[in-house]
Amino acid sequence: MSTQASNTRTEPSPDSAAQLDVLGDECARTILVATSEGPKTAKELTDRTDSSSATVYRRINNLLETDFLAECVRFEEDGSHTTAYEATIDRLSIDVGPGGIDVSLSAAEE
Repeated sequence: MSTQASNTRTEPSPDSAAQLDVLGDECARTILVATSEGPKTAKELTDRTDSSSATVYRRINNLLETDFLAECVRFEEDGSHTTAYEATIDRLSIDVGPGGIDVSLSAAEE
């Protein structure tokens, strides 16, 4: 099986508050951890989280919007392919100071 990342977002980078809000959700955190182990399909993530597919898709969209996930294409040995999701970060740093809260992300190694 192979993957090709294709994060095609064109919106501006998300703000720190949105990133922290996403991480406040247990289902989103479970998805982020699962996808840090390698690309996962929405079905695999639904099974992993014990949540409904609608909930998983909403959390996937939130994670995509905050740059925590990227879409990729996963090719199977039989030649078929499916959309999968993979974590784009491996480290998160939160700085609190007079100017507010700043979230810094470190990209996952390829």
